[in-house]
Amino acid sequence: MKKQVITSFIYALLLCCCTSFAFAQTGDIRGFVYDKDSGEPIIFTNVYLEGTSYGAATDVEGFYSINRVPEGTYTLMCTFVGYDTTRVEVNVVKNKIINQKLFLQETSIELGVFEINTQKQEAQKQVRTGAIKITPKQMNKIPAIGGEPDLAQYLQVLPGVVFTGDQGGQLYIRGGSQIQTKVLLDGMTVYNPFHSIGLFSVFETDLIRNVDVLTGGFNATYSGRISAVIDVKTRDGNKSRHSGKVAANTFLSKAMLEGPIVKMKDDGSGLSASYLVTAKTSYLDKTSPIFYEYVDSTGLPYSFTDFYGKLSFNTSNGSKLNFSGYRNVDDAGFRNTSYGWDAWGFGSNFVIVPGQNKMLLDGYFSYSAYNIGLQEGDDENSNPRTSSIGGFNGGVNFSYFLPNGDIKYGIEVSGFATTFEFYNETPKFKLSANQFTTEMGGYFKYRAELANKKLLIEPSVRVNYYASLPTFTFEPRIGLKYNISDNIRWKFSSGVYTQNFISTKSDRDVVNLFTGFLSAPDESLYDIDGEKVSDNLQTSIHGIMGFEFDLTRRLNLNTEAYFKDFGQLININRNKLFPSDPNYIVEKGRAYGLDFLLKYDYKRLFLWTVYSLSFVDRDDGVQVYPPHFDRRHNMNFLASYKLGSTQTWELSARWNLGSGFPFTRTQGFYESTNFTESIDADYLTQNGELSIIYDENLNGGRLPAYHRLDLSLKKWWDFSRHSRLEVTASVTNVYNRKNIFYFDRIRYERLNQLPILPSLGMSFTF
Repeated sequence: MKKQVITSFIYALLLCCCTSFAFAQTGDIRGFVYDKDSGEPIIFTNVYLEGTSYGAATDVEGFYSINRVPEGTYTLMCTFVGYDTTRVEVNVVKNKIINQKLFLQETSIELGVFEINTQKQEAQKQVRTGAIKITPKQMNKIPAIGGEPDLAQYLQVLPGVVFTGDQGGQLYIRGGSQIQTKVLLDGMTVYNPFHSIGLFSVFETDLIRNVDVLTGGFNATYSGRISAVIDVKTRDGNKSRHSGKVAANTFLSKAMLEGPIVKMKDDGSGLSASYLVTAKTSYLDKTSPIFYEYVDSTGLPYSFTDFYGKLSFNTSNGSKLNFSGYRNVDDAGFRNTSYGWDAWGFGSNFVIVPGQNKMLLDGYFSYSAYNIGLQEGDDENSNPRTSSIGGFNGGVNFSYFLPNGDIKYGIEVSGFATTFEFYNETPKFKLSANQFTTEMGGYFKYRAELANKKLLIEPSVRVNYYASLPTFTFEPRIGLKYNISDNIRWKFSSGVYTQNFISTKSDRDVVNLFTGFLSAPDESLYDIDGEKVSDNLQTSIHGIMGFEFDLTRRLNLNTEAYFKDFGQLININRNKLFPSDPNYIVEKGRAYGLDFLLKYDYKRLFLWTVYSLSFVDRDDGVQVYPPHFDRRHNMNFLASYKLGSTQTWELSARWNLGSGFPFTRTQGFYESTNFTESIDADYLTQNGELSIIYDENLNGGRLPAYHRLDLSLKKWWDFSRHSRLEVTASVTNVYNRKNIFYFDRIRYERLNQLPILPSLGMSFTF
């Protein structure tokens, strides 16, 4: 079977190579679209031949390809909201590829109608089931907590996303836990994208070009996770002039600087190079005793620092090479618990545009590392927990652009090492693991427009080899879309997914800041029926179906129903009593639900309304229980409106309502006597510890509902074309809702999420 899979995959690759010759008798037009002032790519806009049906949309690199164009002279045209229309005359010659760059100049004219049409054309030509695209423009619509919008805040308003709290909360996407979501930054793996205070991510908003959030059913170009993917792409940096931004507020301060190393020429010829650096640091642990002394007399115990840098090199035909790196540090303290982590990574990616070949080549190589530690108490015998992971990943992708579709295939190699130390409480003994593994994989994806471009099909397949187990996997995936009418579209996706990573924390943990990483164990594991499992991977199968409705020209409704079958989930055995007990347990689970997204975006007004109904459960062989992030109902309402005749004021509001999370009820308390020291322990005179009798129904109760309103008011002054002063006043948790964080059963004390937090921020762009 394994031999047949490999043989089939090789045949598919050969077929791709032959395809390039099959269409070699036609003329093609391809190139990149750039912002004339900065040299940044213009993404997701349409380029077309005026007066014809020939056209294509730019991708995340600003690349477009118009294939099989008849010989003749045409006007190549590109129009995008906020930019002047660009027209260039091109002469198409048989069997030749024309490389044509386009440069768009910013304008003050508002082209809202065209913007909606551009999004509509993209929706008709891309499957994108379970996929949400986020741009910096959208992120700036959300109330700017602390004066600066952040990706962590915007992710919380997406359909299918559950956020577990303001203090140490994590994001869970359509029933998958944190470990089951892959986060990428320019191809580099980010192991922890959120700081301890859940309002901020490690990503700087001003750096972001585009974010793809794939909530399930994603195609074979992505691997390594069984639930979701967050793919962040950053800008290259200004190629024409030196510019930057400085900002400060009651939460944090930051600075960004970018500019040319080799300035871009007006016609885009020759080599150009640019740099981009940013730094961000919080001082909430120092400012909170002054501004928010009502929260805690000691202040809010959070601090973090983020750095990012990037070098970009571009050639005259659009080929490019990037080098980037990041460093993130996080520290927090709660009572007698100290917690912190640091992460860093570096990498490079490239795009090669061959002169007269229909193929586009891109690839990447990166290394990422993450270290985390948690210590409870001040003495040396406080049982610290530590974990680390470090590894590389690299790959090469080949893309062919067809008249009514495209073909893409590639290969990937990765390797990583993990360490973990943990102390069991009763009886006390040390658990530790040191592992190293490598993975290799390849994929093939085909997209075609059929039935007069009404039907889109996107079959793909991935083959992975996990060397440490060792195991081959064959993962078929499919995406479909049918344009029922000009305003109604049906879509579907499904696939098989595997991953090698497991987390050091359990889905049963309610509050656990410590998130370590391990690769799949190489010891024998047994499922909930007592049968030995065939491999030690975590696995899932996805199925998603939905409809897209263009209710009006500017009002869009997206509905999706999804099901995820987690056939095999591996967790650390938290009930281990003796060294001979297994270190890991195997569970299974399900997640299913229904998501609605209603969106309106035109000129002054932006509206975003989301409702999610979801069900998540786990089965450990003893009982079926909901994990702590199983939120049945979740609603988000986001609105932004520009005020004034010059539209230099912006009022934003976000309201979130979520039903209560599960928790295990308390049945009673008892005195626990310690007999582990020796048989001579005096149980008559020693003082025991207070212990809890939990309800046998795991997570059988529900906490109170969560709801919170955030508001912000923004005002800006433009001093010149490139300089702007912006002031933002915001209030988090406007009506001071006391949302529960967790309940300390020993102290019989309730701890709440963040109270009302007003803030004032200022930024200057130059």
